[in-house]
Amino acid sequence: MIELTAAQVAAATGGRLNADPDVTVTGAVIIDSRAAGPGALFVALPGERVDGHDFAAAAVAAGAVLVLASRALDGVPTVVVDDPRAALGDLARHVLATVRETAADLRVVAVTGSVGKTTTKDLLGQLLTPEAGDAPDAIIVPSGSFNNEIGLPLTVLRVTPATRYLVLEMGADGVGNIAYLTGIAPPDVGIVLRVGVAHIGPFGGVEAIAKTKGEMVEGVVEGGTVVLNADDQRVAAMADRAAPGTVLRTFGTIPSADVRAEDVTVDEAGRARFTLRVAGGGDVGEQHAQVALSLVGPHHVTNALAAATVALRLGVAIGDVAERLSAATPRSPHRMAVTERPDGVTVVDDAYNANPDSMKAGLRTLAVLAGRTRRSVAVLGEMRELGDGARAAHDEIGRLVVRLNIKQLVVVGQGAYHIHEGAMQEGSWGSESVFVPDLDAAKALLDELLEPGDVVLVKSSLGSGLWELGDHLSMVNTAKDNNK
Repeated sequence: MIELTAAQVAAATGGRLNADPDVTVTGAVIIDSRAAGPGALFVALPGERVDGHDFAAAAVAAGAVLVLASRALDGVPTVVVDDPRAALGDLARHVLATVRETAADLRVVAVTGSVGKTTTKDLLGQLLTPEAGDAPDAIIVPSGSFNNEIGLPLTVLRVTPATRYLVLEMGADGVGNIAYLTGIAPPDVGIVLRVGVAHIGPFGGVEAIAKTKGEMVEGVVEGGTVVLNADDQRVAAMADRAAPGTVLRTFGTIPSADVRAEDVTVDEAGRARFTLRVAGGGDVGEQHAQVALSLVGPHHVTNALAAATVALRLGVAIGDVAERLSAATPRSPHRMAVTERPDGVTVVDDAYNANPDSMKAGLRTLAVLAGRTRRSVAVLGEMRELGDGARAAHDEIGRLVVRLNIKQLVVVGQGAYHIHEGAMQEGSWGSESVFVPDLDAAKALLDELLEPGDVVLVKSSLGSGLWELGDHLSMVNTAKDNNK
């Protein structure tokens, strides 16, 4: 973060100063006292299990020079605010605006959508890093999904005058969330990938999800660029919400898209190849280049097109875009991470998140990877935040497993039970579908069940905990005890 005095922090957050006004924050802004270092600012957030205020003194002892808190703390230099979480956003908004006043070449790129946000963000980082230069903090791309009212401000607060690209992911679980985040970091380029049914429970319906994702279109800076998925009708319709002067760019597979994929094929390893074609304009004619993705899963074509559209808009040559897309690798954990075990088992760990759309994409990829010669094994957990439609959505996934001829289904946890039920109803299966109550039971079963040559997909919502199972299966050297 740029250096700020305690007095400046108080002014930016509307807080009351209970510290030396001249003490200066020179380090990172943190919410975990264990990450404290010299010059840090510790934000004391209340949590479900612990209260950050209880760790403020430890953060100061480790080097933090200031604490953002909701109450005065004995012996701890604080800026007292009504709500530390809201104050974190206020501080990030102030810091970004301050840097933008002096860093004319800073570009903020933000992506939202029901699926694909993190992968697209990671692809953008790989496309733009060579353009950013070698200066520290020249490009800021968070690892994982720092996409909410805490993670996004923490990412924004890393900007410095040397930052050329700030790449952000914006998530939502209710109307107004994206508007709040774009209010902190108004994007120069805003991307909407897809409207699906992820988190539909808190929203109440898909139209509310579309309304919220469309807040990205309304949140770009004046004269900024909006990038929309032409293949998704709800996303394409968001063009009507763009302010006058906003530049619109579309991507997809339909002929009218500005940036499109043609001649898409998928190899036996589940990797897509396509012709990247860019519509001409002005004095520039139509351009094309060949892309061969290293990412596993044909659904990544959409993510790649979105990232390509942004990079092209920011001046990256099409040849460089195609080359960098082809070389791009997964950067965030538990997202279609493929491990080839020494015993011949292939593990596809996609257990960071799940909703009906991403679950279907993962299962189709599993079917492609296994082909006709290898056994496909789907290990599935609960898809959360689906509201009243949860039972039907899980049932549908179970039926799809049967239709895709997945050879073995392991359903983990009571919240996912209806996947097992749907599979049994669709296929009248016997042992091809197994329900286990928890992770320990799943580990024991799979360590015994998996054979050389199997391809196993592990997928669930993060809160279901199957990422632990993904880690376990990826690290197992042999599926069976060699002494047996």
